[in-house]
Amino acid sequence: MTGLILMVFGIGAVAAMPIAHALLMAAMAATASSDRVPLDLLVQQMVAQVQSFPLIAIPFFMLTGSLMMGGKLGESLIGVLSSLIGRFHGGPGQVGVLSSTIFGGVSGSAVADASAIGSLLIPWQKRLGYPPAFSAATLAAAATIDILIPPSIPMILFALSSNTSVAALFVAGILPGLLMCGGFMAACWWVGKRRNFPRDTRKLEWGPFSRQLLYASPALVLPVLIIVFLRFGIATPTEVSVLSTLYAGVVSAVIYRDLGLKRLHHAVVEAGLATGVVLLVIMASAAIGWLLTFDHMPDGVVAFAKDFLDSPWAIILMMNLLMLVCGMFIDLPAAVLLLTPVFVPLANAIGMDLVQLGIMMTVNLAIGLYTPPVGTTLFITSAVAKVKVGETVRELGPFYLVAFGVLALVSYAPSLILG
Repeated sequence: MTGLILMVFGIGAVAAMPIAHALLMAAMAATASSDRVPLDLLVQQMVAQVQSFPLIAIPFFMLTGSLMMGGKLGESLIGVLSSLIGRFHGGPGQVGVLSSTIFGGVSGSAVADASAIGSLLIPWQKRLGYPPAFSAATLAAAATIDILIPPSIPMILFALSSNTSVAALFVAGILPGLLMCGGFMAACWWVGKRRNFPRDTRKLEWGPFSRQLLYASPALVLPVLIIVFLRFGIATPTEVSVLSTLYAGVVSAVIYRDLGLKRLHHAVVEAGLATGVVLLVIMASAAIGWLLTFDHMPDGVVAFAKDFLDSPWAIILMMNLLMLVCGMFIDLPAAVLLLTPVFVPLANAIGMDLVQLGIMMTVNLAIGLYTPPVGTTLFITSAVAKVKVGETVRELGPFYLVAFGVLALVSYAPSLILG
């Protein structure tokens, strides 16, 4: 059954079929070929997976991001960061990295980050004379910080599949996300200085900057509030998602006064459509995961690892390689839901904490988002910058080095960086 599932899914993926549809097709083929799996039981497994309270956080965090970054707030945030660091070497690129890090504390979606921040920053960087391919590369990589800094939609999905605490994953992702941010900013500075990229050379005027900072403070406060509420157990992640949406709506309507019915409707529809896609992937992945477990595929992986890999170090390396390859071809939500049931027994067998596994998986699959051939943020930022994907990939070298460095720390020195 496992072989048929992999074959049918592979055919669907090669045929450029949407991942959720390819997964459903593979599940149906496996069910039709076996008299051991009733179709109604498969449907029950699919529906049961989305009847989960933590999943309510996904649409609310997406709606929060759309409300916060779709109006004056997003523009004021970019203005503050530009005034603060835009004059340094690689400053415009560093603005993009910091913007993504702050936005990561709002939406939890790398794709939303790449679209929102890219549409604001890339035209500004091009007007400064910044190389468009490097702008696209910077934002393609930086957008993935979104899924490490809480809230994180992939972490919610991992917690759902592994029965791990969402709050523990959120807290553990903070330091790796900040390390990724610092590393990417250092890469921008180094490349900007070496290649003498143009920058905004205007002096920082503290009067206008202070007013600008005060105006943008609601955007800076929200990520801090989310982390405080989670860290000290004031509210659950789902409750925090609802509170953050309420906060974003009140700030947009009362302080910035740019939340009309049209923009609210657009934000709700956008969040609803994105959530529908994620839920379809969850249902399809649940069907595949249940079938693979029914066929004892995870047990086979554990047995193989124990027989052929003689140390936890080697097993972790194998897990990383498999996750990196999967992340290059499969959408992130589907990859999380497919790989978690396979790797959880393996992690338990070598004594790995499931929180470490969740962060390791998130970092791995984040790298896949800006790695060909199916890099979502890579394609989005390249399209916004109007450059070929190959040109963007050539500029990604320093960012890959930083990302692999953080991945190595998460994998082999988790006590140093996991909260």
